[in-house]
Amino acid sequence: MIDVNGYLARLGVEHPGPPSAEALRQLHAAHVERVAYEVLDIHLDRVVPIDAESSVSQILRGRGGYCYTLNGAFSALLTALGYQVTWHRAGVQATGEEHAPGAGRANHMTLIVTGLPDQDWMADVGMGDALHEPLPLAEGTYEQGPFRYRLRPSEVVPGGWRLDHDPAGSFTGMDFESRTAEVSEFQARHEYMCTSPDSEFVRTCVVRRRDASGIDSLLGCVLRRTGTGSFNRVLDNSADWYGALADVFGLTPADLGPDDRDRLWRRVHSAHEAWMASGGFLQLLRQRPRRSRQPQQ
Repeated sequence: MIDVNGYLARLGVEHPGPPSAEALRQLHAAHVERVAYEVLDIHLDRVVPIDAESSVSQILRGRGGYCYTLNGAFSALLTALGYQVTWHRAGVQATGEEHAPGAGRANHMTLIVTGLPDQDWMADVGMGDALHEPLPLAEGTYEQGPFRYRLRPSEVVPGGWRLDHDPAGSFTGMDFESRTAEVSEFQARHEYMCTSPDSEFVRTCVVRRRDASGIDSLLGCVLRRTGTGSFNRVLDNSADWYGALADVFGLTPADLGPDDRDRLWRRVHSAHEAWMASGGFLQLLRQRPRRSRQPQQ
């Protein structure tokens, strides 16, 4: 059993009552707003466990995580609240990648919620800059705030689904299987993403938070807002960087002592300086942050 009341307190919501689509939307939105997508442990050379119990424990300590941690913990909360939820193997297509990799890459895990009246749902609190609320598991185009998503049958995963991300997003799309998956199916890719020098998470420290009107991102030392109030800002000292973690992303990692905090900052800042020297910030500035669409009449 998990600490349901502690988890709900972490999300800032009251007990939602019996399972319903409206309660699922409330829980999903609260999760992406209050629990940051973050890979701080990777930049401290830590490979954290991704079983659901460990993931819940990490979130109750005030931390976040990436897809396996966030969706694994959220699935445990939903199950404890009476929802029928399953894990599904997925493959994220990176921006610039010509072909979708398919779910066999298993670099993402998504959730399907069944048993609610009239509709099954795709839930995913682990994409960082995508869904604010769950999507009906049905082909269609869905707008959430200033962003538009498309859900359709996958062209590379037989019987599976494809989520096309908004053009302002950090990746192109994601294909996922309809069959259920176990934690063991993600372990090898998790270790790769945490340790390989080719992993984007090893190269860049990423923190993200979604709200109803946009996305806050911390990419190395660049604080960025996409959506309403878009901006780019370089944080060039540790006080500002840790201040942003706390003020923007709600991260005050008490499990990091002074030595860890110093080591994390030095690693992030060193990678940022190398990226700046390569012209990376100029490229980012050319990608003008997406502003909100005008509301439809």
